Amino acid sequence: MIEADTLTKTKKLLDHAIVSAWHAVKSDRRPPALTPTRWVWRLAGFYHLCHSTPRIMDEARSHFAAANRQSLAQWAEQKAIEEAGHDVLALRDIRSMGYDAEAVVEAFYPPAAKALMDYFAQSAQNSDPIDCVGYSYTAERLGTCIGEAYIQKVEALLPEGINATRCLRVHSAISTTEVQHVKETVAMIAGLTDQERDRVAKACYQAALLRFSPPQEAYISDEELENVLRPLELTQYK
Repeated sequence: MIEADTLTKTKKLLDHAIVSAWHAVKSDRRPPALTPTRWVWRLAGFYHLCHSTPRIMDEARSHFAAANRQSLAQWAEQKAIEEAGHDVLALRDIRSMGYDAEAVVEAFYPPAAKALMDYFAQSAQNSDPIDCVGYSYTAERLGTCIGEAYIQKVEALLPEGINATRCLRVHSAISTTEVQHVKETVAMIAGLTDQERDRVAKACYQAALLRFSPPQEAYISDEELENVLRPLELTQYK
């Protein structure tokens, strides 16, 4: 059992790294206002963030297991199981918006999502893939900052009767599972060595930098999005 004080200190260490990244970005650029069209773009990002996670976590598990780091190997194995199928939720959300979901995610790979997945994949390929822990914690911890008010704001923008926030809800504060995942990861990290915890905190910082930083290129416009999406509309919605 991990002492409560150790759990608290560990969580503060990780959250401080994420907050430090937020302050370090210091950018005046803001993404365009959310619209139904741009929500489809974001759903494509959710898909790509979810789709490869089980495979990448399994790769990390194999490295941890080879190094006889059993707690980390078990954690990565469990993460691979927990995240399986979340990409399907994103596809269902896109389909609910009236588009061929598979064609949409083939057409769109938002740069922000790609940068995060590249970092995650590279971390898993390392002989010591512990940075994956920081990436995962950051993703889930920021998810728990999304509350019911934001979800309702998104839903208010969408056509009446459209259910396209399944994936968002699963990765938000209203998901008791997501909140529990954060607690479980903190407990696992608290049981690591000081050096390992520091590595995880640094990875939290790097992942958060990627999450908070605006893309180097210009944001894609709604007009550009619509031009790509128009041929991908499902027949019954035309």
